[in-house]
Amino acid sequence: MENDVAFLEALMLDQSKSLATRFRALFSLRNVGGQQAIQAISKCFSDPSELFKHECAYCLGQMQDTTAIPILISLLKDSNQETVVRHEAGEALAAIGDPSVESVLKDHAHDHAVEVAETCQIGLDKMKYMRSPCEEKLSENPYCSVDPAPPMANADTTVIDLEKQLLDPSLSLFQRYRVIFTLRNRGSKDCVLALSKGLQDNSALFRHEIAYVLGQIQHEVAVPALIHVNTLCCKQILIVWLHSLLQNLENLNEHPMVRHECAEALGSIANESCVLVLKRFADDSERIVKESCFVALDMYEHETSKDFQYCTVPS
Repeated sequence: MENDVAFLEALMLDQSKSLATRFRALFSLRNVGGQQAIQAISKCFSDPSELFKHECAYCLGQMQDTTAIPILISLLKDSNQETVVRHEAGEALAAIGDPSVESVLKDHAHDHAVEVAETCQIGLDKMKYMRSPCEEKLSENPYCSVDPAPPMANADTTVIDLEKQLLDPSLSLFQRYRVIFTLRNRGSKDCVLALSKGLQDNSALFRHEIAYVLGQIQHEVAVPALIHVNTLCCKQILIVWLHSLLQNLENLNEHPMVRHECAEALGSIANESCVLVLKRFADDSERIVKESCFVALDMYEHETSKDFQYCTVPS
């Protein structure tokens, strides 16, 4: 095991390797887990790629190991780090959920970067919810991810009612996030179409989370919204299919953290139309978008290959 971690660490830190190769090593370290893996990942936060640092912070949160807390607090507090990295550090702290992180989340609940502030507010609401003596029967998460909010408890709520709540800006982001994960867990075409409408929300953080879950669901009906987000007219479902995930990626005025998440989602959906779009934006002026397209194309190659593991270590 130690040799495996050492091999993966060397591969992950080697900037002469492709970003896709380094991502594979990172994901493998996340799956290995433990203090050595966390220490290895912690060495990545001076990397020139904000996409890579953001993914490292995400992995530390998903590992749910308190050993990572000081690393993530340092990232969240570091105003020299990119907003997307600091946001991911705040979300990762809430994912770990140790009571000791509550004070730092409060400190940044009104951060100058609105995406960081909103992340910390959602994190605080999640920790408050987790402390409450509630016996809600929640839907099962089929994706095994540690999410920033639990799903809603009422299994009888219709998709139409959930969509209304999803798009209601008078509700807290935490409440609306709960709707996101309720719709994701149901995963039907109608749920995907409802989620796609959230890509027009005023909050970049909210739009980014919508793109993330659409990538998890991997339903082709979301492709149009992810590519280009402003045309919902004629022929209903067909038009939504043609203009949903792609709308945001094509919109050069969209927040880079949203465009990058759309690119990754398209890579997860992994059909031929997605590949064509990803190739078109693989030389985008925004580095995080360009790198996301590159990694997404690599994910597509993996999804369509016969490789069982995303990264392997020498035997």
